Amino acid sequence: MTEASDIEVVVFDVLGTMVDEPGGLRAALHDAVPAADDAAVDHLLTLWREHVEHEQQRIGKRDRPYVNSELIDREAAHRVADRAGLTSPKAIERLATASRRLEPWHDSLAGLARLAGRFPVLGLSHASRATLLRLHAHAGLRWHQALSAEDVRAYKPAPEVYRLALDAAGCPPERVLMVAAHAWDLRGAQAVGMRTAYVRRPGGDAPKSSDTFDWRLNGLDELAAVLAATENRTGA
Repeated sequence: MTEASDIEVVVFDVLGTMVDEPGGLRAALHDAVPAADDAAVDHLLTLWREHVEHEQQRIGKRDRPYVNSELIDREAAHRVADRAGLTSPKAIERLATASRRLEPWHDSLAGLARLAGRFPVLGLSHASRATLLRLHAHAGLRWHQALSAEDVRAYKPAPEVYRLALDAAGCPPERVLMVAAHAWDLRGAQAVGMRTAYVRRPGGDAPKSSDTFDWRLNGLDELAAVLAATENRTGA
């Protein structure tokens, strides 16, 4: 079992793990298309998320040159607008930048602050540098360092994205803990030797029975408590 005394740096996924991405996008879609009922908004959200996932996978397979998350979000916004009959350029542009205005989960700010008092904490996200800057300001997330996959022109689970965090951490991968609400993300981190903690969030990607993450937790408060308790047991 991994002990907290083995961990030097904690790295967090941002979208979906620290902020409510599905809820924020759903709210932005309601604002953009106020006549749409919940079922219609859910359909538009699925259309949005399928486009983003598909394009990131195409980039990962080198079927498409790299473009950052802002461009992919803008493409998704136009696809949604075409489906919903939305024609206002201002409304489409606001929808395209919805990822800048996502709200933190109820435990994100306090949990992050608690962990930052014990470890260096890094954010590691698909979101572009410009999106991250505005999202962190909006949500109130405070990192020792925030990293965008844009810096390596790739999307997780490409190993170079996790190595971006490892280079920043400056220690062996087995001493770096990756925290995410997406099992696929944690599998990518495991592939480069990082330790892993799954945190349950609505709309996340749940682990399979075959996944062997170091911890499976219900929130950041639980993560902070587990790491603190483990430190206390080892006398760290």
